[in-house]
Amino acid sequence: MGNYFKKKLSFISFLFIPIVYFWDPNWLEFLGVQPYWPLFWLLPWSMIYGSFDGLIIGLSLGLILDSLSHDSSFTQIPGLVLCGLWFGKLSISKNSFVGHFRFGLICAFASVFCGSLYFFQILIKYWSADTYFLYLPSIKNIFAQVFITGLLAPLLCSLLFRLFQRSKGRDKLISFINK
Repeated sequence: MGNYFKKKLSFISFLFIPIVYFWDPNWLEFLGVQPYWPLFWLLPWSMIYGSFDGLIIGLSLGLILDSLSHDSSFTQIPGLVLCGLWFGKLSISKNSFVGHFRFGLICAFASVFCGSLYFFQILIKYWSADTYFLYLPSIKNIFAQVFITGLLAPLLCSLLFRLFQRSKGRDKLISFINK
């Protein structure tokens, strides 16, 4: 039973993304804005498994989060798919101290990208010269999300990266021994 959970730990952690995303724990907020939770899981997964798997996981994360969202006219899919492709082309540095801060910087840039794509979808749909200034608080929300995502990413991405590395090795080892 313990080996089964160790092998499926990455899948089990994947299921927690929509839960945490919609649970919206207020003690992790900055200026009333949550971090962009899918990036914490997508970055280490894509770095280990590559660009194609990052694209597939970004697409599935986007589909899951969009299907659970209240407003179906805006999507998170393009940002997550492009981030999955980009993350798959990155590799972790040998210096673990630099690698931790690199996780934060990459997640901060990706949060700017995903938040901006989502903001531009809203802006294009509801564009009017009279309501332009109503969208300025959204820019504050994007920067607050970038800050909190970049702040938490070194901790969470490092833990998930080690978890995925161990589970990837176990999957290969266990499937090799059973054959």
